[in-house]
Amino acid sequence: MVSIHLKPKHELNYGGSYISIFHANKGEGLEKHSHEFNHASMCVSGSCKYTENGKELIANKNTPPINLMAGKFHEIEALEDNTVFINVQALEFQNKYLK
Repeated sequence: MVSIHLKPKHELNYGGSYISIFHANKGEGLEKHSHEFNHASMCVSGSCKYTENGKELIANKNTPPINLMAGKFHEIEALEDNTVFINVQALEFQNKYLK
């Protein structure tokens, strides 16, 4: 369970995508939530626990990107200090839903 909800360390719009980069320590991440759009997520340093509708996946830099589905509750938690994970979604959804 996420103890500290993070805001992105870096955010950018690129080629029609909204990219948010998170730097997290153990227990930090994104609390249980859902969206009306899919988005991809990847752990690029350290390790993360992805929980979606009660199913868990432990990911690290060797894990392929994860597709988090629209309308399903999910959570992302860093399992160790100095973890970095990235979320990517279509820019049109970022503009519409994340204002």
